[in-house]
This record gives sequence, C-alpha cells and structure tokens, in this order.
Amino acid sequence: MAEITIEESKLKELLKTALVEVLSEQKEVFSDLLAEIVEDIALEKAIREGENTEPVSRDAIFKLLEGKG
Repeated sequence: MAEITIEESKLKELLKTALVEVLSEQKEVFSDLLAEIVEDIALEKAIREGENTEPVSRDAIFKLLEGKG
C-alpha cells in the first residue's frame, strides 16, 4: 500500500478551498441553520428572562395580543 504525504500548509489550503466551495454551494442550508440557531438563542434568553418576572394572567396576554392592552 502506497503512503500519500502532503504538506500541512497545502492540506490547510485544500481544506479551506473545500469549505468555501461547500458553503457557497449550500448557502441556503447554512443560512437556514444559522437562522434557527439565532432563534433558539433568543428563545432561551426569553425563557430565562421570563423565569425572573411576575406571572401574568392568560386574559392579560390575550388582551395584549388583540391590541387592547
């Protein structure tokens, strides 16, 4: 079995090129993934903030949602 060797700098360059190519070809997939990550972080933050606030009644929430708050 023949052994293939490659310089570290050449390997890094090849990996960078491959990564850029994958990202450019799949930009919609990565964009959707990034949007989901941002939404998850925002939801987690909202949940943590909500744990430190006073409870609000269901009716009060629906009044706010209906614009009668």
